[in-house]
Amino acid sequence: MKAITFNLLAWVMLPIMDGFAKYLSADLPVLQITWARYFFTVAFTFPIMFFFFKNQLKWSDKPKLQLIRGLILLTANICFFYSISIISLAKALTLAFVAPLIVTAFSPVFLGEKVGVRRWSAVTIGFIGSLVVIRPGFVEINLASLAALGTGIMYGFYLIITRKLSTSDNPLLTLLLTGVVGAVIISCVMPFVWVKPTLNQWSMMAAIGVFACIGHLFLILSLKYADASKLAPFSYFEIITNIIIGYYFFSDFPDNWTFLGLFIIVLSGIYISRRENLDKKI
Repeated sequence: MKAITFNLLAWVMLPIMDGFAKYLSADLPVLQITWARYFFTVAFTFPIMFFFFKNQLKWSDKPKLQLIRGLILLTANICFFYSISIISLAKALTLAFVAPLIVTAFSPVFLGEKVGVRRWSAVTIGFIGSLVVIRPGFVEINLASLAALGTGIMYGFYLIITRKLSTSDNPLLTLLLTGVVGAVIISCVMPFVWVKPTLNQWSMMAAIGVFACIGHLFLILSLKYADASKLAPFSYFEIITNIIIGYYFFSDFPDNWTFLGLFIIVLSGIYISRRENLDKKI
């Protein structure tokens, strides 16, 4: 029960972060909002790690892989923040939900895992769901929708690398290094895009980091009590929080096509998760 509670709390915290990012995107550059997400996350995470988990922080056995992971997540965050600056939170997140499908599709190549016909079928159906949302040939495809889909693809590779690192590196160290990599790289471009924030905007930029920090710590705590594969279906709870925030604060509500695509993608993801659990038991 603790694992589920912590996991669900994480999927409440992270959409709040997205809501602040979407609100700020009306006045601030996407890259600056991304910088805030990384800078303040590291600023809040590092003291917690140092004072409470200092003994668990051992240097990585695979620093190059940590760097690649950090770069991939940074790219995914930029794509997602750009997408929600233009399209609804729900539509962007629905397209980003292709991440588990990417993990399944590429795990034979990068992780040496066997994927059966049933899971390949689920991957295919899931990608059909993403096409239902985008509707190429029926509506004009915008860059924001492609960026949201790109978020899911990049996040899928991020999850694959996370699996590889889980056998050697502490998850707390991985979380911290990912934040540091992103903060250092995105800080290099700030002099070229910086817009002076108001005091209210500074507080919301800090809030993005706070909710990102709390959300990821809840995820780590949930994984102490249950395997990631068993908690995977609960990640779709994020879309509920996402829809509520989008509706009440931005007057965004998914259309029927987005709901249909979401239904297809979520069912595919849940089926893949169930098959992975069954395969582990065999």
